Amino acid sequence: MLRLIATYLATAVAFAAMDYVWLTQAGPKVYFPTLDPVALREARIGPAVVFYFVYIAGVLALAVWPTRDKPLIKTTLTGAMLGALCYATYDLTNQATLKVWSTHITLIDITWGTFLTAVGATAGGWTLRKLTR
Repeated sequence: MLRLIATYLATAVAFAAMDYVWLTQAGPKVYFPTLDPVALREARIGPAVVFYFVYIAGVLALAVWPTRDKPLIKTTLTGAMLGALCYATYDLTNQATLKVWSTHITLIDITWGTFLTAVGATAGGWTLRKLTR
């Protein structure tokens, strides 16, 4: 159980720290010029916390744990595929349904989600492997 908790925390810290930097540094430049009419300046913390808990659990269940006996690159690539799928679902749905959404945001955000989830999965996978030896 401690191994799972440590793996979850490693994944969550890597993911949340990188996403925080991205959202605070790139967010105003990438998202706000297009989404300003509908975007909040301060995120609602409750839904954000729930998202991170659920998403990290999904990364562990679908990318980290199933590849624990494989080379770490397998975890990284599985995380990347999961990130691309999840972020594409969100971005393409928004692009299909929101007037203010743009292809530019879709492409940047899917790329970011792919990279971010790959790094988070790698951090979790590395931690799990270190604790398993």
